[in-house]
Amino acid sequence: MADRAPLPYDYLPTVPSFEVTSDDVTHGEQMGDKQVYNSFGMSGENISPHLSWSGFPAETKSFAVTAYDPDAPTGSGFWHWLVIDIPASVTSLAAGAGTGDGALPAGAFHVRNDYGTKDFGGAAPPAGDEPHRYVFAVHALDVPTLGIDSDVTPAVAGFNLRFHTIARGLLVPVYGH
Repeated sequence: MADRAPLPYDYLPTVPSFEVTSDDVTHGEQMGDKQVYNSFGMSGENISPHLSWSGFPAETKSFAVTAYDPDAPTGSGFWHWLVIDIPASVTSLAAGAGTGDGALPAGAFHVRNDYGTKDFGGAAPPAGDEPHRYVFAVHALDVPTLGIDSDVTPAVAGFNLRFHTIARGLLVPVYGH
C-alpha cells in the first residue's frame, strides 16, 4: 500500500546491513499465534521469537534488539520490544527471551515498550487492518553499553541507538486478522 508509514530506519543515516534469521518468523510472512499479544482483544501466546544474526562488523561492541510496528494507528507507530546492552559475544536470542524474567544474556535488559511493560509485547493490530509489519531489528553498536536504563522511553532508546549503530539487520514479518 503506497500510503503506508515508512520503516523506522528509512530516514536515519545509512549503515551496513547484516543477516537476521529466525526459527519462528519469516520475512514478509504472517506470524503465528505464538507472537500475538494476549490482551487488547487478542488471545495469542505473547512469546518473543527466536532471533539469530551474523555478518555484523568485527568492531561491534554490543547489540540491541528492537521490534516496532510502523503501521499502528497511533501517528507514531508502536514499540513492541527493546533489549539493550546485549554483549558482542551473543549472536542469538532464544524464543521466549522477551519474558522479562531473567531469560536475557547477562548484562542485557529490557526497556519499557509501548504496552508499558519491560518485556516482549506481541502483535495486536486492529481487526480488519491490512496486515501490519513488525520490524525486528538487530543493531550492532560501537559501545559496550548505551548508558541508559530500563526506564527511558523507546524514543530515548532510539535516539541513543541512532548515534551508536554501526550496522543493522532487519527481519520484517507481518500479522493481520
